[in-house]
Amino acid sequence: MPHYLFQASYTPESWAAMVRDPQDRSAAIRPLIEGLGGKLHEFFFAFGENDVVLLAEAPDNVSVASLAIAIAAAGGVRSLKTTVLMPAGEAQEAMRRAAAIRYTAPGAKVPAGVS
Repeated sequence: MPHYLFQASYTPESWAAMVRDPQDRSAAIRPLIEGLGGKLHEFFFAFGENDVVLLAEAPDNVSVASLAIAIAAAGGVRSLKTTVLMPAGEAQEAMRRAAAIRYTAPGAKVPAGVS
């Protein structure tokens, strides 16, 4: 099952609500991910650009997109970033396949015989 990295930042209103009533937000997220057929592996609060970082598995990109849309639509986060993660083996296969692709960057001279 594909793995995903979520990075989110709460709105000031969400932080104010959690200051009034501290809560474990992983308890709110875990059943949503499990309801998609996935698994929440890790949930961390963080310092810096992101307030929350979590690692989860889900069946497919559409399931994860629906979760991200639902979270964003609820209005409690000011930013949400989702990254699809690839195991090293899949990345190596992508590298092998890339060797057969002849791409020319914009503005670069096209080698003879390549279109």
